[in-house]
Amino acid sequence: MIEIKNIDKTYNIGKSNAFQALKDVSLTIEDGEMVAIIGKSGAGKSTLMHIIGCIDDFESGTYILNGEDISSIKEGKRAKIRNKDIGIVMQDFALVEDYTAIENVMIPLYFTKGKLLESKKSIARKALEKVGIGELASKKVNKLSGGQKQRVAIARAIVNNPSILLADEPTGALDVKTSHEIMGVFRELNEQGMTVIIITHDMEVAEVCERVIEISDGRIESA
Repeated sequence: MIEIKNIDKTYNIGKSNAFQALKDVSLTIEDGEMVAIIGKSGAGKSTLMHIIGCIDDFESGTYILNGEDISSIKEGKRAKIRNKDIGIVMQDFALVEDYTAIENVMIPLYFTKGKLLESKKSIARKALEKVGIGELASKKVNKLSGGQKQRVAIARAIVNNPSILLADEPTGALDVKTSHEIMGVFRELNEQGMTVIIITHDMEVAEVCERVIEISDGRIESA
């Protein structure tokens, strides 16, 4: 369960270009929900995602993740939470282009102790099969289509079986047909029990989700 209470986030504190990205933000996301966070460019939705994903810190407020106060733990433990409990899918895929699909998916597993190489390959292959492209495991990413690359990115995000999957504008670089297919993948993962949070400005994407949280000028307008 995600509980965010009265969070403020300001970039470049103390400088002339200081910018308050989040203003007294509070929200709750239950385990197993599929939620869209919508807003225009600069509204604060990506900043909120980075806080939920334990990437960014914040000046004031509280973030409770699965009963643990994230604001009170050290970076080392935050990194473990990012790798184990949270999967993140970026708009631009953020893949290593000259790696194969399976090599990209295996990357998070190198930060997990106790697994042999063959075991890591097997886990990565299962993740690719889960998103429908197991047959492309040995193909280099630079030979894949945009939709296939996004599936590889999703497979990499879920390879450690996280409880939460965050996706930042996951259909922004895709055509309409491929966007529908990718949202279908997210829906299937959600139906399997994963909490899915989609950051988007596209209402058609948001409508696939169970609940829509709207953010504007750093404030939650509706949840």
